[in-house]
Amino acid sequence: MENFLFKLSVMLVPGMLAIVCHEVSHGFIAWRFGDPTARMLGRLTLNPFKHVDIVGTLMIFFIGIGWAKPVPVTFENLRNPKRDMIWVAAAGPVTNLLLATVSAFLLRGLVVIDDSAVAPGSPLAMLVEPVALMLAFSVYINLLLAIFNMIPVPPLDGGRVLVGLLPHRQAAAWARIEPYGMVIIIVLVFFTNIFSYVISPVLNVGVHVLAGPQSNIVLGVTRLMMR
Repeated sequence: MENFLFKLSVMLVPGMLAIVCHEVSHGFIAWRFGDPTARMLGRLTLNPFKHVDIVGTLMIFFIGIGWAKPVPVTFENLRNPKRDMIWVAAAGPVTNLLLATVSAFLLRGLVVIDDSAVAPGSPLAMLVEPVALMLAFSVYINLLLAIFNMIPVPPLDGGRVLVGLLPHRQAAAWARIEPYGMVIIIVLVFFTNIFSYVISPVLNVGVHVLAGPQSNIVLGVTRLMMR
């Protein structure tokens, strides 16, 4: 129980922020390109209760990746549905990359401050450690969401980006696999080595590029949280 509460304290805020901002960005870009559906349904808010999916939230703690309720987008309302779909779909992963980048630079700064200006055992030092853990997990979860969602299989964002980029005939053919997309994704994740040979290497490179000298902190926190 104590271990679960520790994980909860580290993972909940960055995990929820990552998946909520991901979904809000889809709705916001869709609104800017002509579809007010998410705005009319009150989904352009950072209030997690508007977005939370219980199973998706629990998955953050059990497998290290989760999801929120998808923000509804009516693609027919977009001014140029095929082209604008690319921007709406890409908004989620781009937002996660931005959050990962900000978290990594804050982590770098926090470690420098802790090493040079915070007395060991002081109240400020006691605050620095949990914040550093949350920032480290934020780097991990946001990079993972960005990479995973760019798998080019609809309904993932990468699949919809690909549909928007392909010529009309090929786009229509690829879009037809969307009803079976989640089955394909489950097979890829649980019955192939896509995570070991594709997602994990890209994730490790991203962590090292963004976190630099603090990449070991990010990877160490990730291993601790996934036990």
